[in-house]
Amino acid sequence: MERVLASPLGPVLHRARLLVLHALIASVRMRRPVLLAGPGTARQLCRTLADLGHRRVLLVTDAVLNRLGIVQPLVEALEAAGVACAVHDGVEPDPTHAQIEAGVAAARAHRADAVLGVGGGSPMDAAKLIAACVGNDCAVAALVGNFRVKKPPLPIYAVPTTAGTGSEVTAIAVVTDTAARAKTPVVDPRLIPAMAALDAGLMLGLPAPVTAATGMDALTHAVESCLSGFANAETRALSVAATRMVFANLGRACADGADLEVRQAMALASTLAGFAFTRASVGYAHAIAHDLGALYHTPHGLANALALPHVLDFCRDAAAPRLAELAVAIGAAGTGDPPRDAAQAFIDRLRALQRAIGLPPTLAALREADIPGIAGRALAEAQGFYPVPRYMRRPECEAILRRLLA
Repeated sequence: MERVLASPLGPVLHRARLLVLHALIASVRMRRPVLLAGPGTARQLCRTLADLGHRRVLLVTDAVLNRLGIVQPLVEALEAAGVACAVHDGVEPDPTHAQIEAGVAAARAHRADAVLGVGGGSPMDAAKLIAACVGNDCAVAALVGNFRVKKPPLPIYAVPTTAGTGSEVTAIAVVTDTAARAKTPVVDPRLIPAMAALDAGLMLGLPAPVTAATGMDALTHAVESCLSGFANAETRALSVAATRMVFANLGRACADGADLEVRQAMALASTLAGFAFTRASVGYAHAIAHDLGALYHTPHGLANALALPHVLDFCRDAAAPRLAELAVAIGAAGTGDPPRDAAQAFIDRLRALQRAIGLPPTLAALREADIPGIAGRALAEAQGFYPVPRYMRRPECEAILRRLLA
C-alpha cells in the first residue's frame, strides 16, 4: 500500500520511530485472556474468582449500571462463593485522574486482591488503571504513556456490558486529563485482563442509540486495524471477521435489542476487533474521536462513527486493496472487482449502515474555533503512533472536521 507522508517529524525520523515501535510491539508477548461466552457467564466468572483463590474483590462500575440492578447479581454471586465484594461506582464516561485515584483509595480500603471491571469501556479502563496503580503504588499520572507499568497490577477481570470497546482483551486504558482537556493513553501488556465474560444477557436492555454508537466503535477498531501498517495475517483475519459480524448484526441489534443471539454475535465481534487493534493499532478516526471526547464529552463510539467515513474517503486509494478485502467480506463487492471500485463500495455501505441505525452525520457541539486545535492534536497523535495508509496535512484534517459541523 502507498504511504503518503506529511509528518512533522520528517519522513526519515518518522519512519524510524514507527519501525522501532513496530519491532517493540511485535516482540512483546500479549497474553490472551480466558474468555467465557454466553448468557450467565458473568456469574460463572464471579464463581471462578473464588476458585482462583481471590477473597476480596473491588467491583468497578458506573452509577447507572449499579442503579439499574445489573451489578447486584454479580455481587451476590461473588459473596455466595465466599468472596467479599466492595462496589466502586464512581466511574463516569471518560474517567479522570481524580476518579481513578478515588478507586485506588477504595481498593486499598477494601484490601482488594483483585479488580473486576463491569460496564462499558470507561469502567473497564478504570478497573485496569486502579489495579495498576495499586500494584505499582503510584498515581495514574506515572503510568501515562507506553510500557510504564513496571510491576504486576492486581489481577484484572472484565465483564463488558456493551459491544464496542474491546477493552476486556486490550493492553490499553485511557484516562482524561481535565487540565489539558485531553485523553491520554496507558499502554502496557500488563493491563490485559486475565479473564473476561462475554455475557449478552447483560446487554439486552441497551438502548438503540447506545447499541449503534458502541457497535461503530467496534467497527472502527476492526477497519482501522485492518488498514494499519502494523497489521499481520493474524490481525487482518480478526479484523475482517469482526467487520463481517458487525455488518451482519448491528442493524438487527438496534432494531431488536432483545435478540440474544445477535447481541452475543456483537459481543464477540467487539472482542475480535479488540484483539486485532491491540496489536495492529488504529488511525485517524480514533485520533479525531479522542479530541471530540475530551472537548465535548462526545461518546467515543459516536465520535468514531462521525470521523470514519471521511477518513476512509481520504485514504481510499492508498488503502484500496485492504478496503476491497473488507468489501468482499460484507458482500458489497466481488473478488474480481477493481480494488478502487470495491473500496468505494465499502465506504458507501458504511454510510448506509450508519443511516440505517440512526447515527447523525454531524456534531452539534463542534465549534469552528476549536477545529485548528483539534486538527493539530489529532495529527500529533496519529503521526506519532499510528502507521496509517496515508498521512494528512493540517488543511486536510481541518477539512474533515468542517464536514462534521452541524
